Amino acid sequence: MTLILKGAEVAEALSQRIAVKIETLAASGVTPTLATLRVGERGDDVAYERSASKSAVRLGVKVENVVLSLEASQEELHKAIEVLNADPDIHGVLLFNPLPPHLDSQAASDLLVVEKDIDGICNLSHAGVYNDKDRGFAPCTASACMEILDHYGIELAGKHAVVIGRSLVVGKPLAMMLLRRNTTVTVCHSHTRKLKDIVRAADIVIACAGQANMVDASYLTEGQTVIDVGINVAEDGSLAGDVAFEAALDKVAAITPVPGGVGAVTTMVLLGNVVDSALKATAVL
Repeated sequence: MTLILKGAEVAEALSQRIAVKIETLAASGVTPTLATLRVGERGDDVAYERSASKSAVRLGVKVENVVLSLEASQEELHKAIEVLNADPDIHGVLLFNPLPPHLDSQAASDLLVVEKDIDGICNLSHAGVYNDKDRGFAPCTASACMEILDHYGIELAGKHAVVIGRSLVVGKPLAMMLLRRNTTVTVCHSHTRKLKDIVRAADIVIACAGQANMVDASYLTEGQTVIDVGINVAEDGSLAGDVAFEAALDKVAAITPVPGGVGAVTTMVLLGNVVDSALKATAVL
């Protein structure tokens, strides 16, 4: 029987560990605080802001939502980031991307101090992931994948993982995180030849290409663990992952559902990073 790697179970385990850390902070009179920084009123940004804020409050993390107009200049955006960087009561900053096209996203991201870059978007955070240095945080979605694998006891050392996708948000950092755990990693993308053969040879398949139902049964073999990062709108209007879930159930040993898999863990990872940032700041103080 295929094991369904449910994100809610992982998120609950994470929340319990985070709660212990929040109690430690409370004993020192510190409330971990997240600041969200949004430009404009993109529907998905607003929805995530609302959802993350509710999760934070339930957990005991304070949230401050900063919203700039859609017409905000680069200078105004940078000023807002500098204010949050300088505020000792703010422990983590979530800058919503993508930004409007007239703004330089990378310049804004790199202005974040690495200690508060809780979603791992600045170049110093990337360097920490790629150089195996304890600097900043890895991107939350990539970390969520690792949390799921660890929670369900999926062995990584010596295994062959195929990552389908090479974004800075998931594919590239996740490959580095797997390598750190002594996994042999193959990164595939839109120009990869004989993709099906490569995926079939994997012990662990991580699909983060952003294409609905791209990985069907012909890509998969028995015994594989599949982490489906994709959240896409299928032709019928329903949410779909990068993996054809029902077809995969007949073959693989374990798989994350969509929805209810990686996405359910990502927000908790984000909040955990805020709390860890607060702990580090408190230790310095």
